[in-house]
Amino acid sequence: MDELLIEAFRYNKWANLHLLDVCAKLSDDQLQLTAPGTYGTISATLLHLFSAEQRYLRRLAGTKPEINEREAAPSVAVLREHAVRSGDSLIEAAGRITPGDTIDEERDGKTMRLHLGVVLVQAMHHGNDHRTHICTILGAHDIQYGDMDVWSYGEATGGIVSIASS
Repeated sequence: MDELLIEAFRYNKWANLHLLDVCAKLSDDQLQLTAPGTYGTISATLLHLFSAEQRYLRRLAGTKPEINEREAAPSVAVLREHAVRSGDSLIEAAGRITPGDTIDEERDGKTMRLHLGVVLVQAMHHGNDHRTHICTILGAHDIQYGDMDVWSYGEATGGIVSIASS
């Protein structure tokens, strides 16, 4: 099971980097595009996505977040550097976290016990959700972004291979 969860986080990293590579080609004006039903602008959504990954890693690995949404968004290139590091750290956490791992955290004035498996699942869901928001914005503005579904990941990484038919 651990290997499947690790593979899921490899996909998460791959998809994040694919989307950041697409966004690196956008102008500053295009990074400010939005669409109904999405989180916000492309830039704000990227900052939110990678700030949240760092908050999840604070819980999973005790690391200190380096970016947050209260500051101006860094360049897409800087976000990509964060995405590489957080992606690698999430992959490592996916291989290390066990079902019984917990942390206690202050939330809304109460101490809460958080199962770290829930944090991992939230990190995966959150990435998928906000990548979808950005793809919705790109599509609404006729900007091509390629394929970043799991099938495309499989083809790109050798998880789907053509075999000769007999």
